Amino acid sequence: MTDIFDPAKRSEIMSRIKSKGSEAEKIVFSELRKRRIYFQSHYKNAPGKPDIALPRRKIAVFIDGDFWHGRDIARIASSRPADDYWVKKLNYNVERDRSQSIELAKRGWKVLRIWESDIKKKSTRDESLQKIVGFLSHTKKDKV
Repeated sequence: MTDIFDPAKRSEIMSRIKSKGSEAEKIVFSELRKRRIYFQSHYKNAPGKPDIALPRRKIAVFIDGDFWHGRDIARIASSRPADDYWVKKLNYNVERDRSQSIELAKRGWKVLRIWESDIKKKSTRDESLQKIVGFLSHTKKDKV
């Protein structure tokens, strides 16, 4: 399957996709503020710029977009040639995420990754929010 846009148009379209302020982030940030859980968003002093960070306690939460972070990489890869731009790009993103999580762990951080669609879907939202809150709260008890 080839791209229906020329490279210049594709670049213009892709440049409009922002990495901050997604609907899922807004939902999670709102819930954490409602529960009075202090956090830093898009923390720049840690590998991968975690969406939610508690730097003093070395806790990081990433809200990964399904497409960009490869939730359906197997399905996408099965319908495209192995050297396809998007297959290579998504595989790179998945490997980068893995490397960043490993680097954070080496530095003593605890990491949680949540899929964006699990927060956006009403059927899985509460469970995902509870997982985040529980992770932040449980990790708080681990530190003395």
